[in-house]
Amino acid sequence: MSVEKIDTLVIGAGQAGLAMSEHLGKNGVPHLVLERHRIAERWRSERWDSLVANGPAWHDRFPGLEFSAVDPKVGPDDFAPKETVADYFVAYADKIAAPIRCGVEVLKVERNAGRPGFRVETSTGVIEADRIVAATGPFQRPIIPPVVPADSGILQMHSTGYRNPGQLPEGAVLVVGAGSSGVQIAEELLRAGKRVYLSVGPHDRPPRAYRGRDFCWWLGVLGKWDAAAQEPGKEHVTIAVSGARGGHTIDFRRLAADGMVLVGKTESYKDGVVRFAPDLVENLSQGDANNRSLLDEADAYVVRNGLDLPQDPDARATVPDAPCVTDPVLSLDLAAAGITTIIWATGFAVDYSWMKVDAFDASGKPRHQRGVSTEPGIYFLGLPWQSRRGSSFIWGVWHDAKYLADQIAIQRSYMAYHDAAPRAPEKA
Repeated sequence: MSVEKIDTLVIGAGQAGLAMSEHLGKNGVPHLVLERHRIAERWRSERWDSLVANGPAWHDRFPGLEFSAVDPKVGPDDFAPKETVADYFVAYADKIAAPIRCGVEVLKVERNAGRPGFRVETSTGVIEADRIVAATGPFQRPIIPPVVPADSGILQMHSTGYRNPGQLPEGAVLVVGAGSSGVQIAEELLRAGKRVYLSVGPHDRPPRAYRGRDFCWWLGVLGKWDAAAQEPGKEHVTIAVSGARGGHTIDFRRLAADGMVLVGKTESYKDGVVRFAPDLVENLSQGDANNRSLLDEADAYVVRNGLDLPQDPDARATVPDAPCVTDPVLSLDLAAAGITTIIWATGFAVDYSWMKVDAFDASGKPRHQRGVSTEPGIYFLGLPWQSRRGSSFIWGVWHDAKYLADQIAIQRSYMAYHDAAPRAPEKA
């Protein structure tokens, strides 16, 4: 049986894989993109129904295509619905004529013995490639902490399994995790009339917009998208931001005033009772401080540059603390509280178990520099903080892909010289 051969194999046809294909094509690198499902599948089947992009359409896109070209109803300042985002990537793949093969799952990647390149086992056969780009992104394996037993009688699901309030049974809901996914789901459930408990850990809480500009713009002009590394101690801090209902600033204290019950970080479970860390007030205070800090930096930028941007006093308005903030709940009897569902918005872990190459540390995370692996010929794309804060965003992954494509082109030029150069005669 013949073995298909390709110069560079890109695994994954989401935003990272498409960006990689575009830049490889521009550099004249023969390549193939494999996708086990459809293009941008996770946007369609692993997100809730009402999800929209967290950044405005003018910002969270590739340079070569506007969202309005895919859906005329999406204006520059709108937040594109998830299906439109998926359609956008399909349209982009068509625009750049990306060589994508859908319905093919990669089962194993291993280095060839005694010769260059890699052997790739797929669901449709074997492919040999000189280089591998793992463009599967950071959302590979949903994490549900082993806190509440599966036989507890409570319906438990990861945020990837949540679709809408109507799918849940009657009763209250505990949402664990207050990053963008957790708080948006909790807010939707509250608006649907559910009794909602939200477990809040450490977080950043930027304003959705300030003085007439979206926070994506502020992070750009303040140089924060280009930050090369996270601040020490903030490696696991989530960001609470929302584009829902036209976009609005997440304010946990306002959500509590509206009836949501806030609790601290979820710690343990025993005999039907969940216990929470006594850190709610501290977490809220740190989130508020993050918000004020960005407002202060924005005000200073306006003054320094003489910009004519309107004052925005409402951005600093506060509400009285609800009882759950002044007297935090440290334990909760799920049955007594009427909780029938727990939604774990607790993030994802990377899973490269199918890559049998020496490119990972003891915890299974890639060893790399800006996506260039310590294992020659292996590249990673779409990782959080791959080169900067913006790396895992649509526009950020596009720039990271350009860097990787350039590195691949450089390596190909060395090998082209090697193949063409005459061999010096051996000395007697």
